[in-house]
Amino acid sequence: MGEIKREYEIIGFIGTGNMGAALARAVRRQLPQAEILLANRSPAKALALAKELSCQVVENHVAAAECQFLFLGVKPGQMGPLLTGLSPVLKERETPPLLVSMAAGITLEQLDRFSGGMPGVRIMPNTPVAIGRGITLYAWSRNAPPQSREAFLELLAASGSLIEIEEHLMGAAGKVAGCGPAFVDLFIEALADGGVASGLPRELALRLAEEMTAGAAMLALDTKAHPGALKDAVCSPGGSTIQGIRALEKAGFRSAVMEAVIAADK
Repeated sequence: MGEIKREYEIIGFIGTGNMGAALARAVRRQLPQAEILLANRSPAKALALAKELSCQVVENHVAAAECQFLFLGVKPGQMGPLLTGLSPVLKERETPPLLVSMAAGITLEQLDRFSGGMPGVRIMPNTPVAIGRGITLYAWSRNAPPQSREAFLELLAASGSLIEIEEHLMGAAGKVAGCGPAFVDLFIEALADGGVASGLPRELALRLAEEMTAGAAMLALDTKAHPGALKDAVCSPGGSTIQGIRALEKAGFRSAVMEAVIAADK
């Protein structure tokens, strides 16, 4: 991609927890020369990340005054007080920043109200963004300038896929994309446990389960085949795989996964 215009070269992160740090790393991979400012309630955490990424640690109000993209990685209950406190700084700016909220459950309407009408985008990234293989769902506010969109997408290009959705779908989509990694991790662990129970060394069982899961997902993505068809291709008549499928169905595997997604209300 071409270079991002200069007005988008200062990027700030308020909140450098696991997800904020993962996105900061993605931005640094994408834009090695960009100026990145970090602010966090725990200075030690921000300082460690700043050392890793060659960033500067600042106070919240400095990030709010200087950055053109301001990622907000605070907990939902902290968003209102944070933006209320920063509102005077934000209103003094000649050009407002684009607020990028990753707080679960905070709507664009709430973001607008808390910030006093600043343009914003609501995002929901998942944990694989840390290695550039994640999904970031996003919903664009009506008052966010269209010219910011290309720069926003480029900022996060190194994090993985970016998928724009209607805001009212954010909760349901987040259950699949955001909670899904934990469900898959549980499946991988259980698959490895089964291998250990069958006589495999733990390290080998884990590696087989992890690489198989990654390969099966990539096969589905690359071929665009229906997962049912891919499953059928492995199930030989009277073979061991169909017997394993039978055991999973008897235990309610599919129903359990569906119920997990439905139960994962944020």
